[in-house]
Amino acid sequence: GPEGSSVELTVQTRPEIKHLALTLCEGPGSEKNYPKISYIKLTSFNQKASGIETAKIWLEKGVIVYICDNHGVRYLYDTDGSSAIAASEPLAVLVNMGTASASEILTGALKDNKRAVLFGEPTYGKGKIQSVFQLSDGSGLAVTVAHYETPAHNDSNKVGVIPDHPLPNSFPKDDDSFCGCLQDPASACYDEFYYLIYVLRNKYLILILNYMCLFLILIFSGY
Repeated sequence: GPEGSSVELTVQTRPEIKHLALTLCEGPGSEKNYPKISYIKLTSFNQKASGIETAKIWLEKGVIVYICDNHGVRYLYDTDGSSAIAASEPLAVLVNMGTASASEILTGALKDNKRAVLFGEPTYGKGKIQSVFQLSDGSGLAVTVAHYETPAHNDSNKVGVIPDHPLPNSFPKDDDSFCGCLQDPASACYDEFYYLIYVLRNKYLILILNYMCLFLILIFSGY
């Protein structure tokens, strides 16, 4: 569809079919021989598109996340590779302080399984699992009942998942700035972003996990 249009993407991951609401924008990509890219934004995670299910697309096998309490590991979520679609393509993940919840679970799974190289800044650090109990006066009490641990048993709460490589300070911090960067050759981040894509495009697919949403960059000229 045209830039800025809302479209529906149908993804089949045997045998399940998922329907995702997306917003598209496209950077110019023609100046200075930079690669042409498309930018796809998955606006939310839900039960059918959670961090755990998304991780299964990229992982051949392995643990995705542990659910732990004061007695140790209560549950674990893993994958046997039956849902994998892109388990071997080189992958780079861009994260920042807004990478939280489902996207943070996905980040930890990709890093600890050595499936991806992380760029950016430490993620949000939302590792607690809480239950809310209603009190007699109508108020509520939130009680922490468990926490998430990455496959390497790292507790990311208030710490986040640490990337392998930092990004320049001028790199976009939110989705509006990111899309604007792609469209404005005069912006401060334009050259730095396209240089990053130029360097990585022959080695990696690039996944951006930002502000609790998932952004997928498809490098057309590199793949």
